[in-house]
Amino acid sequence: MDRLYKEEKDDNNVVLSDKEASSKSGGSIRKGVICAVLGAVSWGLSGTLSQYMFMNYELDSSWLTTMRMTASGIVLLLLSLVTERSALWGIVSHRRDLIHEIIFGIAGLMFCQFAYLSAIQHSNSATATVLQNLSVPLIAVFTAIITGKLPKKKQVFSIILALLGVFLIATHGNPSSMVISKKGLMWGLGAALGVITYSMLSAGLVAKWGSRAVSAYGMLIGGVILGGLTGSFGMRPALDVYGYIVMGLIVLIGTVGAFTLFLEGIHELGAVRATIIGCLEPVTATIVSALWLGSVFTLPDILGFVCILATVIIFNTGDGSDAPGDEGSQK
Repeated sequence: MDRLYKEEKDDNNVVLSDKEASSKSGGSIRKGVICAVLGAVSWGLSGTLSQYMFMNYELDSSWLTTMRMTASGIVLLLLSLVTERSALWGIVSHRRDLIHEIIFGIAGLMFCQFAYLSAIQHSNSATATVLQNLSVPLIAVFTAIITGKLPKKKQVFSIILALLGVFLIATHGNPSSMVISKKGLMWGLGAALGVITYSMLSAGLVAKWGSRAVSAYGMLIGGVILGGLTGSFGMRPALDVYGYIVMGLIVLIGTVGAFTLFLEGIHELGAVRATIIGCLEPVTATIVSALWLGSVFTLPDILGFVCILATVIIFNTGDGSDAPGDEGSQK
């Protein structure tokens, strides 16, 4: 899932908990549901729009990632100058936080965004988005390794379910053949790892300075660094007017708009309920990719999607005490 953060500060700089969200009025909850739905759908559309670019123009994932991150970083930076100017200055005026921000922009956002778009380039938007959701069970595995504690039964079941989903997507149930390209599968798994790295790297910065300022710098830093490493700023893909329109939609609706809407949804609903609504992202990508771009999904594909998305819901239902990584502070 092509997301930035699932957390935001309230007016008193306290992260809104799901318990606090449950005490909100019906109007606030309806607003939160609408914002979370629109945010998730916008992310799903963004992935499909990226697939459209790969299908219709001669361009590479490094170029698309560079342009998307750089343009989104500039827009978010301009918005932050209006609403969070003190946070922007605070990050650059504290040497440790600035170094942390640079590491986050490169090893967190840049890695995740590049892996995700590369997965789309070598498969399709729906498959890449679903594979990225493997970050949820992977966090449980990493937590168990780091802490030396065995996962709970619910987590073990979810991990098995996720592995079954990957097996179905990759082989359609036939272990002797691969129906997804190796690059598509590996980049999809890389995107899931990328979600974990930027979730871990962002936590302290977001808690101190807020999501928008941190993501603005992170996007800009990651885009500039990737462009410098790959020479993307010197590339000139032959885009027509439709190509430029789609690029604009990817930046404004699929990144900045989705980010702003989903954060508002979290603010009103809490992280757990917003995370479950976020499953609309791969659903949107699947439907739009099939209807608009002609992507074909078989029954094993759909079953694999369901298995992986079910892990997100399982980890975010119940008392939430064993949800890995606390979804309120990750991706």
